[in-house]
Amino acid sequence: MRLAVQIQPNAKKTEVVGVLDDALKIKLAAQPIEGKANEALVKWLAGALGVSRSAVTLTHGQTNKKKLLEVAGVTPEDAARLLPPA
Repeated sequence: MRLAVQIQPNAKKTEVVGVLDDALKIKLAAQPIEGKANEALVKWLAGALGVSRSAVTLTHGQTNKKKLLEVAGVTPEDAARLLPPA
């Protein structure tokens, strides 16, 4: 499954905020320095979706707030159920 996200780094806690322009908006409790926010996003998504870290791949947007991820073993319905907005 492909998952489009828009991140907001430096948040108090990591959570899904809602949907913005067909992308899932996620606040991240990580700084956008040296790939820390990207790694935190991948690790958090893997945990929230119940898949291994290697099942989540950042394919586009390494240096952008808008990112595209590939998640193996998860359907869009699973993601909608497991990642509800806060």
